Amino acid sequence: MRIVVDTNVFVGACLGAGASNAVVRRCIEAAVLPLMGNALFSEYEDVLARTALFARSPLDAAERDELFDIFASSCEWIRVYFQWRPNLRDEADNHLIELAVAGGASHIVTRNLRDLAGGELAFPHLKILTPEQFLKEITP
Repeated sequence: MRIVVDTNVFVGACLGAGASNAVVRRCIEAAVLPLMGNALFSEYEDVLARTALFARSPLDAAERDELFDIFASSCEWIRVYFQWRPNLRDEADNHLIELAVAGGASHIVTRNLRDLAGGELAFPHLKILTPEQFLKEITP
């Protein structure tokens, strides 16, 4: 199963959120295949550099970087050649849809359902779910 893991899920894993931890763990264990592209990689790096965001994280900066390195090594790199725009209200989220479509993902796992689910363009094969919803769907 090919998925896109939004940065807010990875941040949740770094902060110790259970469902986010489980999603990232499934990626690292190769139970699912996360996709990565230029825009998403840049967003991860930007978010991980925001030290104030991780004030309550059980992981220090070096541990978060190591976790990201491990996670990124489990990802399949996808080149996005086509932009589906205009689509979402928040322009900064369009890259997630474009990565999912380019990589043939079945799911985008995010905490930002409101902004991602309200696109002008319909991609019926693509489900946008929270970590909890995604785990329920893939757990027999």
